[in-house]
Amino acid sequence: MKTLVVYTSQTGFTKMYAEKLAERLQADCFTVEELKKKDDAFFESYEAIVFGGWAMAGKVVKAEWLLGKAPAWKGKKLAIFCVGATPVESPLVEQAMAKVVPDELKDSVGVFYCPGGLNYDKMKLPSKMMMKAYASMLAKKKDQTEDDKKMAEMVAHSYDISDVKYLDPIVTYIEK
Repeated sequence: MKTLVVYTSQTGFTKMYAEKLAERLQADCFTVEELKKKDDAFFESYEAIVFGGWAMAGKVVKAEWLLGKAPAWKGKKLAIFCVGATPVESPLVEQAMAKVVPDELKDSVGVFYCPGGLNYDKMKLPSKMMMKAYASMLAKKKDQTEDDKKMAEMVAHSYDISDVKYLDPIVTYIEK
């Protein structure tokens, strides 16, 4: 199946997942920026298109790129994967992923989550400031739950919880 993997990445986690996914699917791989000037004919030969973006404030950055084109791509296998700093077992992940795709596209766009991590050294200043403020807020929160304490500890510094095993469900979805 001729497949295209498209992504946007800020700190490298989404790029890593996109490149590994493209390898496994023997797919072409581009950034969103590289495809902005491509006309509709460029996408015609692809049978499957996967978009990968990073999580910010419960949304997938630049997911609208795929979502805006999805109605015209009926018949293609479509998927979005989100890379975030939250561990996969957190209930917040399921809640956020349920909101990625509007109801009218839920039957035609698969949604997946891949935990990445935080890399403050590669993060742009606004994102870095937002994360530091979030860490501070969590640390100062009264009546902290165990989850709050764990999250405050995690976001206080860079970490990597990525693992290519999280690509398995995406590969299965595309190949079935």
